[in-house]
Amino acid sequence: MFRNPRRAALLLAAGAAAAGAGHLLDRGDSATVVTVSASAPLRHLLSTAATGLFSSNPLFAPWQGVFTGGFPILNSFACASVPPANLSNHASGGNSDDSRCCPGCLGRNSIANAAAAVGPAVVNISCMQENGWLREKSLGSGTIIDPDGTILTCAHLVTDFQSTKPGLKGKVSVSLQDGREFEGIVLNFDHHSDIAVLKIKSKTPLPAARLGSSCKLRPGDWVVALGCPLSLQNTVTAGIVSCVDRKSSDLGLGGIRREYLQTDCAINIGNSGGPLVNLDGEIIGVNVMKLRDADGLSFSVPIDYVVKIVEHFKKNGRVVRPWLGLKMLDLNPMVIAQLKERSSSFPDVSKGVLVPMVTPGSPAERAGFAPGDVVTEFDGKPVETIKEIIGIMGDKVGVPFKVLVKRANNVHVTLTVTPEEADASR
Repeated sequence: MFRNPRRAALLLAAGAAAAGAGHLLDRGDSATVVTVSASAPLRHLLSTAATGLFSSNPLFAPWQGVFTGGFPILNSFACASVPPANLSNHASGGNSDDSRCCPGCLGRNSIANAAAAVGPAVVNISCMQENGWLREKSLGSGTIIDPDGTILTCAHLVTDFQSTKPGLKGKVSVSLQDGREFEGIVLNFDHHSDIAVLKIKSKTPLPAARLGSSCKLRPGDWVVALGCPLSLQNTVTAGIVSCVDRKSSDLGLGGIRREYLQTDCAINIGNSGGPLVNLDGEIIGVNVMKLRDADGLSFSVPIDYVVKIVEHFKKNGRVVRPWLGLKMLDLNPMVIAQLKERSSSFPDVSKGVLVPMVTPGSPAERAGFAPGDVVTEFDGKPVETIKEIIGIMGDKVGVPFKVLVKRANNVHVTLTVTPEEADASR
C-alpha cells in the first residue's frame, strides 16, 4: 500500500490523530505540537487503515500501543473549523456560529442573536406638540424593561427642553414591532441625564429586554444599536465602543458633570432613546445623541447610571444631586509631575482629586476649601477620582461629610462640608 514505510508512518500518524480529532505530540520533544483536522469520512478511513497496518506490519510495533490506546489526544475542536456535532450542518451551508466554540469571539450570528434578543422589546415613540397653530411631532425610540410596560427612553422626546419650566410636550404614542399601538404615560424624566420613564398598559405581558452592566465595557467591545432612525422602523446597526467615559465637558456641554459611552454605531434622528446592546443581548446604554455632520461619533448614557436614575425616581420621585460648588480634576502621575514642575510647594501626593476652583457662596467655600487643595479622603474613605466622591455622596443632601485635603507644602487640613441639592441653573 505504501512504498516508503517512513512516509507511511508519518501520514498514518497524522491520520490517526485526525481520527481522534486532536493534537499530535512528538514524544521526543514535548514542545512540538501539530494540529490537524479532517472530515468525518476521512477520519474513519485513516483510522481503519492505520489499525490494519499497525496490526500486520512489525515496523510499527513500537508505536502500536501509542495509536491504539496510549496516544495523548487533546480536544482541538475549540478553535477548529467546525465541531463534530455541526459537521453535517456546515457541509450543507448551515448557520454554524464560531462564537459557540470560542466564548467571547465574534461569530457569524453574534450580532443577529443580540438584535433578536432585544428587538421585540424595542418600541417607536412619537409625541405630538401643539403650540398655537403650529403642530410639531417628535420621533424616537425606547425599550420595554419590564413586562408590565415600563419603558426607558430620552427625556427630550416627551418633554419641552426649551421652556423655562420643562413640561410634557403632549400625547405620547408607542408602537411595538408586532404592530400594536398604545398611549404612553410619562412617569418621570430628568433633563440633566436626558432619561425618561414611560408606561403603557397591556392586558398581556409584554416582551422585555434584560439590563446588563456598563462598568466592565472596554474600548473595542462590539455593540449593537436598535431603533427607528428617520422613521425607518426596526433598524439595527453595529459598531464598537470608542470610549467608555467620554465627559460632557469634552463635548462642550456645561452644567452638571456627565459621562457617556462613545461608539461608532450609526445613530440618526429617531434613534434617541433606543438601546445600546452588548453581544449577550443586554442593554448597556441608552442612545441619546450624535455630533452633527459627523459620522462614527455617537453617544449613549451608560446603563449603570440609568439604573441609579430610575432608583432615584422610585425613592424620591426625582433625581437628587448633592452640590458642593467645587470644580474638580482627577490626578494622575503625569498631571502631578507637571504641577510639581510649576510649583515646588505643590503637595507631595501620588493620587487624589485636585480642586482648581471653588464657587463663591457655595457649601465648599463656607467649609473652607481653597483653590489648589487636593482631596485625599472623603467621608473617611481614600479617593482617587471624582466618580468616587459622587458615589460616596449619593443622594445625601444636608448631610455633613468630613474631607481630608492636602495643601501647599504638605499641610493637612480636615474640613466638614454639607452638600446642597443642585438646581437646574448649576
